[in-house]
Amino acid sequence: MPYIRFLVGVLILSLLGCKQKIEAKTYMRCELAKDLILKYQISKTFVSNWICLVEHESRYDTSAITAEPNETKNYGIFQINSKNYCRTGRRGGRCNKKCEDFTDDIIDDDMECAKTIFDNEGFKYWRGWRTSCRNTQNLPNLNLACNIDKISRAILFG
Repeated sequence: MPYIRFLVGVLILSLLGCKQKIEAKTYMRCELAKDLILKYQISKTFVSNWICLVEHESRYDTSAITAEPNETKNYGIFQINSKNYCRTGRRGGRCNKKCEDFTDDIIDDDMECAKTIFDNEGFKYWRGWRTSCRNTQNLPNLNLACNIDKISRAILFG
């Protein structure tokens, strides 16, 4: 009996010590475009803007962290800044999130915060969009590259 208690104790300790590690992810352009449309209900009209800003902000890398001259940092695939929209090490900011939560492979919270930013400030919040995507001629042609015209929410729910 003591041996079984020992094994159960080891099992419990090992389970407690095993945290599910969430890895970062680097998206492919069309994969992200499809997720934005199907999962996050981004209009096909705006998806090229979102893709362009992600290309220029994080290169599709969910683990991206960039230090700014004002001693703040930008986090995740949308490079959300720690000054106004999140807090380092604790929940806070306008999105009430920990900045580090934006650096995993789950972008649900990133997208929610990015939509908040967009609602407050538009695409102009993102330097990458202002410098590289403002001119519509610079936006990626996702109809050609990813066939987004054929993407339908019916695929998700059908």
